[in-house]
Amino acid sequence: MERTSSIRRKVVARQHKAEVMIAGEQLRLRLHDGKLIKDRRYYLRTYPNCFVAQELVDWLVSHKEASDRATAVCLMQHLMDHDIVHHVCDKSPEFKDAKLLYRFRKDDGTFPFNTEVKIFMRGQRLYENLVADKNSILRLREEHGVSYQRSAPGCQLIDWLLQNGEVESRRQGVELCRALQEHGIIQHGRGHDFFDSGLLYQFCINFRRRRRLSELLNEKERDADVNAAASPTEDGNLDSPFILRKDSLQEPNSTPLCCEHRLPHAMPFPLTSLQWDRVIGDALGWGIVVRGRAPCYVQAVDPESPAAAAGVKIRQFVCRVNGRCVLYLNYRTVTRLVMSGPRVAVLEVMEPLE
Repeated sequence: MERTSSIRRKVVARQHKAEVMIAGEQLRLRLHDGKLIKDRRYYLRTYPNCFVAQELVDWLVSHKEASDRATAVCLMQHLMDHDIVHHVCDKSPEFKDAKLLYRFRKDDGTFPFNTEVKIFMRGQRLYENLVADKNSILRLREEHGVSYQRSAPGCQLIDWLLQNGEVESRRQGVELCRALQEHGIIQHGRGHDFFDSGLLYQFCINFRRRRRLSELLNEKERDADVNAAASPTEDGNLDSPFILRKDSLQEPNSTPLCCEHRLPHAMPFPLTSLQWDRVIGDALGWGIVVRGRAPCYVQAVDPESPAAAAGVKIRQFVCRVNGRCVLYLNYRTVTRLVMSGPRVAVLEVMEPLE
């Protein structure tokens, strides 16, 4: 049990590290494109490829990447803590909203290419090649009634690695995929180790999705919530924040939850089947419409949306959003909670009795 929890914490931490690196690299490219990163002269010395902290904070606020200057500083400090950005003279480990020069470590060759980073970069390259393949093996698949995006059977992954010269033998392919799994890049829905078999494995990270920097801080809070709510049962799995799956809230031997203890009295019909739906928003949103004064309910679900893939259905009542009770909130407030929260919306819902 303790070993499983320890492994899970490591996987979550590595996934967050990967998200930070992706967000940092996307920001670096945007700043180069916007000419905020350039050679700058200070006291007769030229510092190549750097930016002024104060100007960057202005940019982050104006481009809605941060709600205010304090949040912008906090976001950049997060990148500094992960060795993405540093002061040009390394005089201070703190990011300050001032006329100071900072630089992305990737622009001056000081980025630490340790084993973890190398595995991450190889995982990113493999993902890009797999997605770019005309007949890509990565697609939406289902296993044990759960849908997984960007997934493929383990044996097909090994076949692809061999055909594209990424490994020399199936044994090497298994070792590579297990390394990717240990670093939170791929995983099996129920937490199984990687095997050269028909078991389904998913790329947990969508490397191509554009990140908003505010997600980095939201993910820190969400990871803490996920660790606290981890089920100690034998069938517990290493959930990724990028999986569309439905989890039962009840433990195997727990007492059934009483609807009247959880819900207001003014319900249009009896309710049952408490469940969690983890919905990953895409470029168009979540694909769900909620209505009602209190509690609100699901009025419509786009059949091609992330919400539909996660199992959200019409006529379900929304009990919690990202761990917060919303039974006595109207639909406008609930919608605002989802829209202003992290990309992953965890909905606790109740269904009507048939």
